[in-house]
Amino acid sequence: MPQPHQGTDQGADRSNDPVQLVYLPKPADTLVGLRVRERIKRMHLVRGAFLALFAAVWLLPVVARGRADVVQTALWLFIVLVIWGYPRIQAAHVQRIVGWQGEYHVTVSEAGISCTNDHSTLTQNWSLFQGHRETAGHFVLLSRDPNIMVLDVLPKRGLSAPGEADRLRALLDRNVARA
Repeated sequence: MPQPHQGTDQGADRSNDPVQLVYLPKPADTLVGLRVRERIKRMHLVRGAFLALFAAVWLLPVVARGRADVVQTALWLFIVLVIWGYPRIQAAHVQRIVGWQGEYHVTVSEAGISCTNDHSTLTQNWSLFQGHRETAGHFVLLSRDPNIMVLDVLPKRGLSAPGEADRLRALLDRNVARA
């Protein structure tokens, strides 16, 4: 009768093992991170207030005159597009910075996060981060500085297996608070 192999680690606890991600960054990844930061800092309310203010500045003269001025309307539409599109402009700018660097290889461990690409290696300790938030397709880590200038966006598509998301979530929960 064959004996089970004693040295297998099929049932071993892998919760403390590092989690690996491999991916090419996309503008949509950065946009997710910027939206998370915007929600946490409540900047979406500020953008909404500016949109309402500009709408009122455009609408009051239209109501008073009974017709829309072409130049004012064009200017108002431009301002609305800039305010609405600002996060997308930022995401495109970040993509120009990181997109040419090649495939990202990220290791998330109890020590922190290490990221390597074709041109650089970056290691970040957990003390850099104030928290993290999970979205449908990403984990977003937020830096401690008041303006949250550093965002690490870890796309779930970079994980090697679906179960790895649970391990990554647990690892993040052990080292930084949920934001």
